[in-house]
Amino acid sequence: MKIGIIGSGKIGGTLGKHWAKAGHEVMFSSRHPEELNSLVTEAGKNAKAVSVAEAFEANADAYLLAVPFKEVNRIAEVFAGEYGQKVVIDATNPYPERDGEIAQEVRDSNRNATEYTAMKFSTALTAKAFNTIKADDLKKRAFRDTDRLAVPFAAQDEKSREVTKQLIEDIGMDAVYVGDLSSTSAMEVDQQVYGVSTDKKELTSRLSN
Repeated sequence: MKIGIIGSGKIGGTLGKHWAKAGHEVMFSSRHPEELNSLVTEAGKNAKAVSVAEAFEANADAYLLAVPFKEVNRIAEVFAGEYGQKVVIDATNPYPERDGEIAQEVRDSNRNATEYTAMKFSTALTAKAFNTIKADDLKKRAFRDTDRLAVPFAAQDEKSREVTKQLIEDIGMDAVYVGDLSSTSAMEVDQQVYGVSTDKKELTSRLSN
């Protein structure tokens, strides 16, 4: 699978390296792709660094959105049309102290942050995953046969559900489907499974409470 990483920080960088190790073709992107050379070297032969524009123009099978929440509007508007019918996995979280007014507005509204992202990326097939797990656990607990990390995810349709499930399982973690995008309340900041790194049984129990 060809995967575009939009935002190559701790979460995006770690997942990109994992997916490259699993055999996927990974494009790390940044406004300054030349600054990603060490990340590409660590990821190996299946990875390269490109601009954000080049990532979208490359017509990837899936995109990981791992940017600050305040960037969602800009990226959705600038690259509108490039991501039509492509799976976009939203790993963002709205933090008002970092992202400002838009993050506070979304957190105060009746819709969840994932639904907001899906509305902005209106032609994409949006899923939500990897926003609840600490970056260090994501880095250290991949590719395990036992004591596997469970990753909650939601999806807009069957295609985004299948792609996201595969990409979770390809890095040796257990995918736990929570429902469609309206079902992600437990994954929001400070809710039941936010910041929780645990196994499938415990995660499922927390989601049911």
